[in-house]
Amino acid sequence: MSFAAEYLARIEAFAALGAPPRVRALHLPPAMPVEERNANQGEFCALELEDGSLGLSYVLLDDTLEHLRDGTGGFALAGADALAVARGYLDGAGLRKTLGFAAANALTRCLFDRAGFVPAASSDSIGQMNPGPEDHIGMIGLFRPLLGRIVASGARLTVIELNPELAGARDGYVVTLDAEALAGCDKVVSTSTLLLNDTLDRMLGCCRNARWFAMVGPGAGCLPDALFARGVTLVGGNWVVDGPGFIDALGRGESTSAFSRKSAITPADYPGTKELLRRIR
Repeated sequence: MSFAAEYLARIEAFAALGAPPRVRALHLPPAMPVEERNANQGEFCALELEDGSLGLSYVLLDDTLEHLRDGTGGFALAGADALAVARGYLDGAGLRKTLGFAAANALTRCLFDRAGFVPAASSDSIGQMNPGPEDHIGMIGLFRPLLGRIVASGARLTVIELNPELAGARDGYVVTLDAEALAGCDKVVSTSTLLLNDTLDRMLGCCRNARWFAMVGPGAGCLPDALFARGVTLVGGNWVVDGPGFIDALGRGESTSAFSRKSAITPADYPGTKELLRRIR
């Protein structure tokens, strides 16, 4: 079963306990030149439920953001059934998949809040992997803000990218298009974009020798059960603590860090969706 199918099955189980809140609004970042973007700015949309729950989804795959901005008034999302929108993550493509993922993540936040589950704060931004000179770190997607600490640790760093213009040796690390290079890595940090571009299982297969696999980023606000079952060791997302402030900053293309905190969930501190649902009953 695919990750999307497993994720949606758990969201369906939550919805079966009682009608979840409907969609209030979709919030989009402004159009921003690439050179003006800092980490995570202008890269994610937020789907808001009527109870204030927010779910984030990456919008810079292909021309997703442009199409979302062109069709904001035509998606009929205000008042929509959040579960119906979330199903688009499983059986949709393009915009429908992006919006479905955001809706599923919003329902995840709603579930967490109702069950009283609050993930621990993350101790760092690199998936708590504690890199050292003895490590070979794999990075799926070029996280420029994370490069400095990893390189400074003395660890060997291999970055996997899709953009051929980025390939080549750099000062302290190598960028390659060959995902099989991950087979030599003992620790890996990955963007949550894998959950949108259908490369999760292929990339995890390439990381068969890694003892630590951290998936981090604002879009990693999903139920982690199916990720842990696949060998992911940490899921690090953004836990919104001030919804209105977060939405306002996102819409302005500004940093949302004052309105959220980095979170970290590991198999050891996660009770599992079944237990969370039991708490709600």
